[in-house]
Amino acid sequence: MAEEYKAGSPLAPANGYYRSDQEASRATSSELRSQKRKKWLLYGVAFVIFQTGIIVLFSLTVMKVRTPQFHVRSGILSVQTNGTTNPPSYNLMLNAVLGVKNTNFGPYKYENSTIYFLYNGTRIGSAEIPDSKAGFRATKKINVAANLVDPAAAGNSTELMFNILNSGTLPLIGQSTLNGKVELMFVFKKKKAINLDCTMDVNIPTKELQNIQCN
Repeated sequence: MAEEYKAGSPLAPANGYYRSDQEASRATSSELRSQKRKKWLLYGVAFVIFQTGIIVLFSLTVMKVRTPQFHVRSGILSVQTNGTTNPPSYNLMLNAVLGVKNTNFGPYKYENSTIYFLYNGTRIGSAEIPDSKAGFRATKKINVAANLVDPAAAGNSTELMFNILNSGTLPLIGQSTLNGKVELMFVFKKKKAINLDCTMDVNIPTKELQNIQCN
């Protein structure tokens, strides 16, 4: 019996080593799985942060609705004189170019409107602005023609025009408002009203607009 016990005694340590190897293998496998879970968790967090950044950037650029700019760009004056009357009568026609600058990632569609021209606080002319649109990040040019002789508003228009022509400069104020909508992604629409408030001088000798300043 003693011999049988001695013969079988080496099996116990061998089984112990075997179990230790299995436990070490299981521990290593569990550690690898844990590392993989942490790695995928980090990937998930990084993806969420990346997506959030993209959404924020998209909201601050593409989806942000900015108010378009409305201003006077240039203009040419034509002077007509009726020499058959005494004193002669004058007719001033201003052909102006307006601009609607749209910096949005979608068109700005506006309704028809009117631009008024004032001299010394008195309206002396106006012009119709037809409905249209300023395209995607583009500037829409609008040509208008305004007759600056308005006897009902200016009083004695003959005397007024005579003084203006002799002074060499006609100071004007242009005022208007456009009502419209900015369309984004062909789905979202945002109402935007834009105002034109510009001061300018008509140089009578050169018949051009100069010193244009818009708020």
